[in-house]
Amino acid sequence: MTGALLACDWGTTNLRAWVLDEAGAVVRTRDFELGVSRLQPGEAQKRFHDDVRPALGAETMPAILCGMIGSNLGWRIAPYAPCPASRADLAAGMIRVDELAHIVPGLICRTTWGASDVMRGEETQILGWLAEAPARSEGRRLVCLPGTHSKWAVVEDGRILRFQTAMTGELFSVLRRHSVLRSPGEPDDPQSFDEGLAAAGDGSSLAARLFSARARVVGDGKPADTTPSYLSGLLIGAEIASTLDVLGAKDGPVALVGDPALCHWYSRALTAHHLKHTVHDGADLAVRGLHSLSKLENRHAPG
Repeated sequence: MTGALLACDWGTTNLRAWVLDEAGAVVRTRDFELGVSRLQPGEAQKRFHDDVRPALGAETMPAILCGMIGSNLGWRIAPYAPCPASRADLAAGMIRVDELAHIVPGLICRTTWGASDVMRGEETQILGWLAEAPARSEGRRLVCLPGTHSKWAVVEDGRILRFQTAMTGELFSVLRRHSVLRSPGEPDDPQSFDEGLAAAGDGSSLAARLFSARARVVGDGKPADTTPSYLSGLLIGAEIASTLDVLGAKDGPVALVGDPALCHWYSRALTAHHLKHTVHDGADLAVRGLHSLSKLENRHAPG
């Protein structure tokens, strides 16, 4: 099959690239350990041309890239587009970094307490989710993108209205490795996860609730290797309860977009909260979102 577009989701730790045909179907795909955190300043452009393009036979294809490659750690800064933002707004904010390649901007919004919040990469997955079913561009929707820094986005009539970030994944990693809650176990025990969900309550007093992960072991005799599962449930449960309250979306439904393995645990937590939800593969939607953006021709030249 003949390729027409090189689409890339270039994040902090990894680069995933796809060659797409005219209709947006994947012709070839490849992962590279070239996340922007691994690169030296100015190295991204060279690695893209010397490694990524040749590996996919895409030396002369137009390319569109999203994610942290558009940050101050990446190739060139693609300034954040303000919310509310539509697909056309994001396309208008794309910057051209060479004759054939464009980078998608991230998004910025104000939180309910007046601070800034930002995202890069997730906006493209949301666009892919919208493009997958036209009916999703009608009315108000809630999309959750689990990850190291989970994003919760309110989408209204096809525009990303606002969003909120939760550092749940990073908190989990730090606590289980570098705190009094550290444990050699893996977060794969459903029963302990559910205990953590129950302990999360309404998401308030999280600093106090976290210590229960230790007290249940030293005080109640729970196995120490169940701590990661309990901690995961507590953190995800607190994230869901507090975020839905802040966004004014306590009744859902929620579209989960991301890695299927991680979405499994968020799905379990949403079920415990009696919230309707659907699950969607984030990589598939990134492809769809990048392809949909490539169809809009309003792009910025190099600045």
